Order: sequence, then C-alpha cells, then structure tokens
Amino acid sequence: MENLNQDQADLLNQLVEINNDRIEGYEKAITLLPTENNYGLQGIFQKYRDQSVQFKNELSPLVIREGDLPTQDTRTSGKLFRTWMEIKSAVAPYTIKAILESCERGEDEFKKVYKDVIQKTQGIPMHNLSIIQSQADLQKQAHDHIKELRDNIDRE
Repeated sequence: MENLNQDQADLLNQLVEINNDRIEGYEKAITLLPTENNYGLQGIFQKYRDQSVQFKNELSPLVIREGDLPTQDTRTSGKLFRTWMEIKSAVAPYTIKAILESCERGEDEFKKVYKDVIQKTQGIPMHNLSIIQSQADLQKQAHDHIKELRDNIDRE
C-alpha cells in the first residue's frame, strides 16, 4: 500500500512540478514583453500563470494525502529553456511572435506531462483523477488560445 501511495504522490508531484515550470515560464514571458503594444498579452500571461497557481493549490493537498510533500522544484528542461530565453533576449529583443512561440512550447510540454500522468493513473482515486482531467482540459484551452494568438500575429 505504501508503494502505491508513493507512486501516486510521485505522479501528483510531476504535475506540481510542471505547474511550477509554467508559473516561472509565464513570469519570464511577462518580463520579455514590451511595455507598449504588447496586444494585452501581459494580462493573458498573468491569467495562465495564476491558473497554474490554482492548479498547484488543488494538487498540493492530494500529494500530502498520499504521504509526501509537494515539490517546490521545476523541471531541468524548464530551467534550461528559461535560461535559453534569457540569453536569446539579451542578444536581440524578443518579438511578440517569439514570446508566443516560447509559451506554446511550454504549453506543449505541460500537455505532454498531464497526458503521461493520466495514462499512469491506474488505481488513483476518482476524485484525484477528476481534478487532473479538469486541469488538463483547462490547459488545453490555454494552449489553443496561445496557439491562436501566435497564428494571428503571423497574419498581421
């Protein structure tokens, strides 16, 4: 039973970790936005950052219930990506399109982690699965919104 609880806690912590990444990713994107003519993206990015804060707040008690503590870490790949964003923005100003492309890549990774966890949720309580699926659905809407914004920038 303890192994099952730890496995579930590990899966839940993977979700907490990708939400930590998403929070930091959107915070980085906000700092890269121009102060003027940013198409209202600051508010959109804040909304999706706050969405991940909410997701973490929903997941953290589930991790604790499984006998573990919610991770404060981010994924190594996320750290590397944000470092790359910093270096790239230091060399040349980041364009709105490039920022949206970076956000879309982050949303793609988020979607992948949730999909992987959902595939491994055998034996997870229905309540937990419902929360995870609801978060995945909301994130897919966010992903599609970011993609649509990026596509619309191409048309301007």
